[in-house]
Amino acid sequence: MASLGNLIRNVSLRGARSVSKTKWNPAVLSPAGSRTEGSWQPDGKFVKSKEGLWISPLPEHKKLWQVPVEHPNNMEGEVEVQNVVLNFGPQHPAAHGVLRLVLHLDGEQVVRCDPHIGLLHRATEKLMESKTYMQGLPYFDRLDYVSMMCNEQCYSLAIEKLLNIQVPRRAQYIRVMFGELTRIMNHCMGIGTHALDVGAMTPYFWLFEEREKDLPIGLMDDIYEFLTKFGQRIDEVEDMLTANRIWKHRLENVGVISAEDALLYGFSGVMLRGSGIKWDLRKQQPYDVYDEMDFDVPIGTKGDCYDRYLCRMEEMRQSMRIVHQCLNEMPEGEIKTDDNKVTPPKRAEMKNSMEALIHHFKLYSEGFNGEFGVYLVSDGSNKPYRCKIKAPGFAHLAALDLLAKEQYMADVVAIIGTLDVVFGEVDR
Repeated sequence: MASLGNLIRNVSLRGARSVSKTKWNPAVLSPAGSRTEGSWQPDGKFVKSKEGLWISPLPEHKKLWQVPVEHPNNMEGEVEVQNVVLNFGPQHPAAHGVLRLVLHLDGEQVVRCDPHIGLLHRATEKLMESKTYMQGLPYFDRLDYVSMMCNEQCYSLAIEKLLNIQVPRRAQYIRVMFGELTRIMNHCMGIGTHALDVGAMTPYFWLFEEREKDLPIGLMDDIYEFLTKFGQRIDEVEDMLTANRIWKHRLENVGVISAEDALLYGFSGVMLRGSGIKWDLRKQQPYDVYDEMDFDVPIGTKGDCYDRYLCRMEEMRQSMRIVHQCLNEMPEGEIKTDDNKVTPPKRAEMKNSMEALIHHFKLYSEGFNGEFGVYLVSDGSNKPYRCKIKAPGFAHLAALDLLAKEQYMADVVAIIGTLDVVFGEVDR
């Protein structure tokens, strides 16, 4: 190895000596056989003429140096930027169920919002065709599982219209009272979880404490006591949220929809009234005893998330007014129709009347987010031939792309909260 190293060193030294002996003429080309053969070397006069400060070129010279647009080095017009595609849900806690959103993002802004549904589909409408009218009632508890009483009320109204019967006034008062209590429970759930999604935890616990209160024997007295204290709880939540600058910054001018677009998308309930349209079926097409109740319908002005929040808060106060009127004006009397072909007779009558026993055998042995509708078709049997359910959340969810476009990703959570969707009724 030592001899090889010496050999390499001797060769290097010989090359260096031979180069140093070469006589260079800086004004001519390099000699043949050298490394720099064919290259031009500047002479000393040329180098000396360029010494000193650098002088910037004239403007007319700059134009000559500009790279043309079609030049391959000019890549400004050829860069392709792709948006980020992100899955939001269905496991996300702010998805309010099993909602999956495919978000196309440009940085933090939403370019497109594509909702995917169907993960909670249970074929409720088809199952209704194999159940009796009475057996079909519990299926409506599982649609909007936060507004059970309102769903059952709609189904009952459809059956009564189909049979051309009218229930006693006491039953109508009880329906209206519990329908408004359910509305209060619904808004407690909606506003509480909405605040939790945006980042405020205290209102969630306050409203759930009121929502989960037990009402034992002496129901009407307990409802009255609940109402006397619930107004103070609404005031506390409003003090916490309504004027809060963080809450207003997250909701104002977010998820804005005009009155025209709200009608085109088929909005109803708070989603429609938040855009300034005063439409409430309890006023426009009253059912039960709503035509006898004195209450106001709150509406918004901008159609954003903040307006919809204010509408829900005021609706709870108006529901308290209606429940107070039901408690004060509750009539005496029966709660069921006297048509034994529709409702079962009392147990005491069954033991003494053969006709009552026959009716019982025939009946039992043969086996608030918007406008909720039920369409029934009968073929004369004890089961519906067809049952079509119109849920408000389905139409509201269809406008999510319009509401979320050009908003920030963090605003999508606030928009979903203000939609107050429940996927039991969306997927059915």
